[in-house]
Amino acid sequence: MPGRRTPRRPAVRLRTAGLVTALAALLAPALTGCAGEAASATGSSTLKWTSSYFPAHWDPVVGGSGAQFRELALVYASLTRTDEKGNAVPDLARSWEYNSRGDEITFHLRSGLKFSDGEPVNGAAVKAAIERAKKQKNSALFGDLTSIESVDAKGLDAVVHLSQVDYQIPQLFGQRVLQIASPKAAKSPARLDQGPVGAGPFTVTQLIPGTKAVLKKNPDYWDAENIHIDQVELTSAPDAATVISGLQTGVYNFADIEPSQASAAKKAGLDVFVQPGFNASNISLNINKKPFDNDKVVDAVRYAVDRQEFVDKLTFGYGETTDQPFPKGYVAYDPKSANAYPHDLAKARKLLAEAGYKAGDLKLDLVIPAEDPQAEIVQSQLAKAGITVDIKIDKNWATPFFAKDLTFSLYSTTGRDSAAQTLTAHFGPDGPLNLSSPYEPAGFEAAIAKVRETPLDSPEYTETLRAATRAGLESKALVFTYSQPNLIAKSKTVSGLPKNPAHIDWTGVTIGGAE
Repeated sequence: MPGRRTPRRPAVRLRTAGLVTALAALLAPALTGCAGEAASATGSSTLKWTSSYFPAHWDPVVGGSGAQFRELALVYASLTRTDEKGNAVPDLARSWEYNSRGDEITFHLRSGLKFSDGEPVNGAAVKAAIERAKKQKNSALFGDLTSIESVDAKGLDAVVHLSQVDYQIPQLFGQRVLQIASPKAAKSPARLDQGPVGAGPFTVTQLIPGTKAVLKKNPDYWDAENIHIDQVELTSAPDAATVISGLQTGVYNFADIEPSQASAAKKAGLDVFVQPGFNASNISLNINKKPFDNDKVVDAVRYAVDRQEFVDKLTFGYGETTDQPFPKGYVAYDPKSANAYPHDLAKARKLLAEAGYKAGDLKLDLVIPAEDPQAEIVQSQLAKAGITVDIKIDKNWATPFFAKDLTFSLYSTTGRDSAAQTLTAHFGPDGPLNLSSPYEPAGFEAAIAKVRETPLDSPEYTETLRAATRAGLESKALVFTYSQPNLIAKSKTVSGLPKNPAHIDWTGVTIGGAE
């Protein structure tokens, strides 16, 4: 999240320089052999995408479910994908069904599919992908698969045995969490990390780690007839100020942008595509450490926050306030919990006094990974309540954050396709976004279990899900602030995209000739 929006999490973009250099040398002979084909392309059906989320890792198990999953989805397909309503629909799996108890789900894969290395796409490949995500030492996904007990492979079927009733699995096994790599290629995770092998719409022909990837259309992709782009040139975005000019001159024809750039993009004659999403930003507190072990201090922070200021100063008209890990209007957003802690400086000051702190007594270090305008807003707002905040930048922030060693920080999430997964990530005892682990609010475990036990098409599902949100929001570990959609600027030669929430779907997209 860097830039003038919500800084893109460095956890997604960490560089391992030594490994990258070594792998670049190792992979160069294999990948540059096709580079001539890329260089000779006319560009008439070439997507030239510059991205702030250029993958640091091309192994989906290592990359995790952060924003870079959109780029990895060029190469990898999943069992399911998400439609414009946010529902799970077939991808590599043509269908699936649960047993009568809801603790086993069988995915039926399409026949005749293969990975770009020629290996078959079958139940064994699904089994290998799930087991690797659960067991690989550097997996960023193991925490998302706690319901998975085991997997049996039976030809084109993958039978997933669950440790509990869980009707969220089709949502969970989409592009964010289960992008499936060739099991043959995945035997060497280090090679796969910089030489991806999937069964998605494109295959990599050239890769310069951290900088550029060239891909060509995969004729063996199951829906290849609806992929009209012949080639993709994916580059790591340069300084934000040069992206719009690059789009104007044709260096790029597609880019994710910050809200501050949207006006300039429109004035330049570009299309600004507002992609719906599940983004939400928060202030993260560790209640296992002083002073947040005092409930009155936590509540003082809650009342000191003015959410509208974040929207006004950071989103340029594209965002809205939220006090939940979801934007308003999303199925999991709980209207009954809205505005539980309205902005009230007098109440914040009173609570601090009751906690034994006079104005200026309480001094906090706000630790973040990079310069972030959110931090300055938090600093200013808490100062008005009598709390002094010192902003500390730690480039290695991810390590102490996910180890739960920090006391006070910021985080912004792109959400998950499974609302239950979003909730457990924030409020569960093992949630990666719960800075106060192993703490969880009373009643949350039972509420989220009920969500998993409720089929997604049940009339009770919406209220059951919102009740789990309500239970999660009893947590004292997070103070949510604002939400905004993802913004894309594109040349008019690139046709409109499906409005699948948080996803970029290239199905049916066409690219015209040069402007």
